[in-house]
Amino acid sequence: MTGNATPLASDELLGVIVTSLENSKAEEIVKIDLRGKSEMADWMVIATGRSSRQVAAIAEHLVDTLKQDHGRLSKMEGKDTGDWVLIDVGDAIVHVFRPEVREFYQLEKMWLSPREASASQS
Repeated sequence: MTGNATPLASDELLGVIVTSLENSKAEEIVKIDLRGKSEMADWMVIATGRSSRQVAAIAEHLVDTLKQDHGRLSKMEGKDTGDWVLIDVGDAIVHVFRPEVREFYQLEKMWLSPREASASQS
């Protein structure tokens, strides 16, 4: 990030996150708008990696991209086991899961209305 770069707005940050996840071959990326639902962040992004190794690599790539390209520091939890990783980016919370772990936690069902859930799967 150059000295005169401006901080990313919430929606721009979401775009950077989704692009990084797509570049890392994450699957089933779901964006959940938390504005008006929670004070913890504006966005929650949920994605799947096929293996523990890929889950950790997807998370590491995202954290590196945010730091190197945008000067944005993130907090990461769960990378050591690779079953799931939570990345707190401030305005966004990113969860990367192995498929069976994602199915177990079912975060989409917790945060999306039935209408939003059906729309996110199309």
